[in-house]
This record gives sequence, C-alpha cells and structure tokens, in this order.
Amino acid sequence: LLLLYELNYLKLWFQIQSKNLVMCLKSVVHVFLFSELFEISHIRTIYHMFIAALLLFIISTLAVDYIDQGRLVLDFDLFYYAFGQLGTVIWAWTLMFAYTLLGPYYILSVWASLNHSRGWRTCVSALAALTLCAAQTSMLGIFPVYIVLHYQLPPASRFIIILEQIRFVMKSYSFIRETTPAVLKNTPQKGASLPYPSLSSYLYFLFCPTLIYREVYPRNPSIRWNYVGMNSLKVNLFYLYFILVRLCIPVFRNKSNQPFSTRTFILALFHASFPGMLMLMLGFYAFLHCWLNAFAEMLRFADRMFYRDWWNSTSFANYYRTWNIVVHDWLYYYGYRDFLWLTGHKLRSVATMSVFAVSALVHEYAFTLGFGFFYPVMFCTFAGIGVVFNFAMNDKRKSPVWNIILWTCLFIGQGIHVCLYCVEWYAQIQCPRTGTSFWELVTPRSWTCSYQ
Repeated sequence: LLLLYELNYLKLWFQIQSKNLVMCLKSVVHVFLFSELFEISHIRTIYHMFIAALLLFIISTLAVDYIDQGRLVLDFDLFYYAFGQLGTVIWAWTLMFAYTLLGPYYILSVWASLNHSRGWRTCVSALAALTLCAAQTSMLGIFPVYIVLHYQLPPASRFIIILEQIRFVMKSYSFIRETTPAVLKNTPQKGASLPYPSLSSYLYFLFCPTLIYREVYPRNPSIRWNYVGMNSLKVNLFYLYFILVRLCIPVFRNKSNQPFSTRTFILALFHASFPGMLMLMLGFYAFLHCWLNAFAEMLRFADRMFYRDWWNSTSFANYYRTWNIVVHDWLYYYGYRDFLWLTGHKLRSVATMSVFAVSALVHEYAFTLGFGFFYPVMFCTFAGIGVVFNFAMNDKRKSPVWNIILWTCLFIGQGIHVCLYCVEWYAQIQCPRTGTSFWELVTPRSWTCSYQ
C-alpha cells in the first residue's frame, strides 16, 4: 500500500522547492487513516452502527412528537435559533477575511521594499511593526468581539465568528513569522527586486487546511469531486441536533428546576458522559476528517496528515500530539520551539506548560464568548488536569490498560464539560444577571441561583 502511495506521489517531488521536501515526504508516507480503515469490513460496520443510531434518533423524535403533540413533523427550531443573524456573520467574516488577506501582506510588502534602504532602516521597521500590531489588534482582536457582543449573536453564529477569528490570527501570524526572517536574510542584488511571496500563494494558504505557511505545497494532479461531495455530506449537524434534543435538553431542563447539589451534579454528570463522548467523536470525524479532507481535495492539497491514531494512545502526551496535527504543528513551531530558542534550549517543561496555558486560554476565550458567560471549566480541565495527566501518563506507559484509563478519563472529562456548561446555561436563563459589576459577570450563576 505504501508503495502505491509512493508511486502516486513520486511526481510531486519534482514540483516543489528543496525547503519543502520534508513536507512532501510526510504527505507521501501518510495514510488517510479513516479512509483506509473504512475499507475493512469490521471497521465499516462500526460506521454503519453510528448511521443506525442516527436513524434511531430520528425515529424516536418522530414517535415522541406524534405521541405528545399528534404530529410527524421534525421541528428544527433549535437550528433556527442557534444560527440566527447569518447576514451579520457573513459581512463580518468578509471584512475579517479581506483584512487578513490584504493587511499583513501589503504592510510587510512595503516594509520589505524599504527595509534594505540605508539610513532609515530602524525607523521603517518600528513604524511597520506598530502599524501591523495596531491593525491586527483592531481587525482581528477588537472587531470580532464587538460584533459578537453588540449584535448579541446566538451561540452557533458566535462560534463561527470567534473560531474564524482564531484561525485568521494563527494564519496571519504564520505568514508574518515565516516571511519576516526571509526578508531579513535576503539582500537583493544591485538593480534587482527583493523576492517576496506572491499574493496568490498567501490566498491559497488562507484556505488550505494547514496553519504553517509555505510558498509551495505538494499538490495532487486532479480533484475527485465525488470524494468532495461524500465528505461534505458527512459533515452532519443533524447528528449534533438529535444528541442535544434527545439526550441533553430534556435532562438538564428538568434539572434546572432543582437546587444545585452534589447529588444532582453526580446524576447529571453520568447522564452527560455518553452524549459528551458522542459530541467529541462527532466533532473529530466531521471536522478533522470530513471537512478538512473535503477542502484539501478541492484545493488539491496533498498533505492530509490532520490526525494520527489517537484512539490507540496509552498516554495523554501521545493523545495531545496525535488528536489534532494541524493545531499541534502550529503550537510546536511557534510556541514550544520558539520558546526553547529564546531560552537557549532550556526549560523544556516550562515550554510545555506555556503551550498548555496558551491553548487553555484560547479554548476558554472561545467558550466564554461562544456561550455568552464566563465559566472556566475548559481552562481548569485543560490547564490543570490536562497538564497533570500529560506528565503523569507519559510515553513510558505502554500497557493496553493505560488505553482503557485514557478512554475512561475522556468519558468523565466530556461528561464534566457537558454537565457544567448545560447547568450554567439554564441557570443563566432561570436567574438572569441584574447588574454589570465585575464579580457578577465572572461568578457562575449556577452557584448562587435559587430555582423557583
């Protein structure tokens, strides 16, 4: 099988520059895990079981609606609410994208053209840095937050804006980080222009499924449109809808009428573990496999290493490395490795913890603005328990027992997330805030809400 992949991608080796050879080799040896696993009948049966579960969700919803309300019409009011104000989302995203494409590119282009002139090099660099920082802060920092808060967007629309904000920040940072050293190293010959990336290469980078900027990527010779169509259809938000409607909302809506106690929390936690794990698997398969592969195929992007076999991990250290390769590579190159370079390749544990802290803060930022309330569950589990497990369950753990322990911890962790966020969501509805003081904004309502 590897030999077939090598023959298929051999011609790609001669289409790229030498500095991209490592990336090309990575794409050659990589096997599209789920695509290959589904060729095995036993694994494909598990996939069919998930489809059967979706059909069961649909049938049970229709049965309940018919028994309770005497009708057989699926009601998607939750979708209409969650994805409300899409017009605002579209024009806000368009402005963010236009700035990300043109802003950093032309600011660095002007700086690159003036940087090697004598006399004003320091002033030009300082002015370009200040301009870039101000533009990034305004358009990719303040503007998305203003849109979310000013227009009071519903949850799904909020997450679209915030997650795209984070993606644009990471993409533009990679472009700046990779372009600036190249400009500083290259001194143009007399009468020649300084080499600078083309706008088309940067535009391609903004859409291709990677966060590491390169001028050239390994490319496939053609597009398999049937593959694009099948992966697009598999990004099934209806599965998430039925998980929420059948497994989460009825449970936590009833819990909202009870005082918050240890008993109700434990019961809610075990109720939430299974739907929480379904959400985790659905998010992984729909986004990291189907969505990214669909975009990669449309753009003929050959490097499909979006994840590895994280489900076989016997340590949390390996799980964090293999769960999301796209984000992991960005954190490794621009967080962990740059931190080690600044400290003279010392303090490796501190570098690891700093990467966890940044990742936890970004996750908490997305959840806070996405849900509209501050409840640092994600930050505490990621930066606290996640760091402990990363060092305690390290790569020395090889026994299959540790894989069972890892899956058990994932079930419990997802249950905690779903449970606490759902309880807080209904507490915010039952006991809305009456003021805007700092402590009232950061104190979870589920701690103080007295249900009627």
